[in-house]
Amino acid sequence: MKLLYAILAGLAATAAMTAFLYLLSFLTHRVMKMIRIMGTMVMNRTQPDGSLSEAVSTKVVGTIVVYLMGILFALVYLAVWDADIGLITASWGLFLGLANGIIAMIMWYFFFMLHPRPPLIKLRTYLLTLIAAHIVFGFVVTYVYHLLLQPAYEFWW
Repeated sequence: MKLLYAILAGLAATAAMTAFLYLLSFLTHRVMKMIRIMGTMVMNRTQPDGSLSEAVSTKVVGTIVVYLMGILFALVYLAVWDADIGLITASWGLFLGLANGIIAMIMWYFFFMLHPRPPLIKLRTYLLTLIAAHIVFGFVVTYVYHLLLQPAYEFWW
């Protein structure tokens, strides 16, 4: 059952993180839409002017990859908790999200550096924003998992 809970928590947290990035993209007018960036890069569809692909198939592939990564990271959280490292609490969720964000930032950096035609975006801003987005992810995955598991201790400490 814990595996199913981790998958559901990963899906919810990925949705929250994606919404956070889309909201920031809307508010700042910067390109931070992870799904479109991922789809464009995975399918190698960077436009000649360096912009992201608008194709529906690019968005579908980006969505699938981003959500699978979210589930994978949620399963890593489950492995950490099952190894008796930390608790399923808000503070640990924020901490794991920060660690997760630093790892994701490094992975994205190398993805951009090794990609034959990465989109032209403000990479530094995007990478730093990913840390904040993964803190949201860590908090939500931990909170949802806590709600589903219902351990005998409080979440908010």
